[in-house]
Amino acid sequence: MTTQTPETTTKRSFLLTGEGWPYLLVPLIPVAIVLELVHADAVLIFAASALGVIPTAALMGRATEELAARSGPGIGGFLNVTFGNAPELIIALFALNAGLHEVVKASVAGSILGNILLVMGVSMLAGGLRRDRQFFEARAASAQSLMLLLATVALIMPAIFELISGPGLPDPTARAVNFPADVKTLSVGVAVILLLSYAAGLLFSLKTHKDLFNPSHEEDDHGGEPWTVRRSVIMLAGAGVAVGVMSEILVSSITEASESLGLSPFFVGVIVVAIVGNAAEHWVAVYFAMKDKIGLAVNIAVGSAAQIALFVAPVLVLASFFIGPFPMALVFNGFELGAIVLAILIADEITQRGESTWYEGLQLLAIYAVLGLTFFFV
Repeated sequence: MTTQTPETTTKRSFLLTGEGWPYLLVPLIPVAIVLELVHADAVLIFAASALGVIPTAALMGRATEELAARSGPGIGGFLNVTFGNAPELIIALFALNAGLHEVVKASVAGSILGNILLVMGVSMLAGGLRRDRQFFEARAASAQSLMLLLATVALIMPAIFELISGPGLPDPTARAVNFPADVKTLSVGVAVILLLSYAAGLLFSLKTHKDLFNPSHEEDDHGGEPWTVRRSVIMLAGAGVAVGVMSEILVSSITEASESLGLSPFFVGVIVVAIVGNAAEHWVAVYFAMKDKIGLAVNIAVGSAAQIALFVAPVLVLASFFIGPFPMALVFNGFELGAIVLAILIADEITQRGESTWYEGLQLLAIYAVLGLTFFFV
């Protein structure tokens, strides 16, 4: 008869919690590697690697939180915002190296839409079902929403330039478009400005106005003893390697898998890859909302979207000059532009009031469903 120790029971119970479930998908990591080595069906490889990204992203987030807790509020906040979207960035870098520029931009747009509409929508719906309404700090959410709005202006200007002075916006079904040199130069300038704005945002949120962005809240039980710095660093490095392996397998199977499923690479990038790359962080937001911490959920959703626009997108533009077949211009297609602008305007409106209801969450999900349906038919 097998005897269960308290440690075994604790680990098992943790895996069944809101924060522990992603680790149940760990077996899919070796499964994805084996499927890739035996050249299995592309759809199976894509599905296994996509799901395999989730536990590696969760582990990276956990290790970052443990390091942040031992580094002080300033460095800890910097670590959180720096590694918060690392899995998405790693996936995009592999896609960039493969020359899938339009998939990269679709995943950037999809991440912004997913955070604002899907994550915030599910959070408000799940958190508000048993409550009349939930309240959050409007000043912090509005500040992040304003940062996102300003970033959007920068993101759409290269597209407007291309519409007026060039041949037009890229086709959503294209693999990559080699834009003229002037558009690439404009994209570099915009990328640098966005990164400077991101740096100023870090100073604002972590130094001069940190009281708005770091409210006190109870620590959540991760299961087990807190990690040491050494263990956290090892876990973070291991998770980074695992995310890289899964990302390479995922990207290599995107084109063939999308053709087999009858989906466009654009739809896969804007919906599937965008959701998978940040699934663990998305669930954390919903988990907090269900515990009546809607403020944390809103900050995660809007803050993550702002980081995508201000940091991930410009880093990918600059990185494209060193990896991939040719530099990537920051020119989104018409579907992406329209969806991003509408979503951010909605986010700005919602975050100004400092309260939410389940019906507002349902409306956000309805908008996301309409956009997803439209992208499906592209």
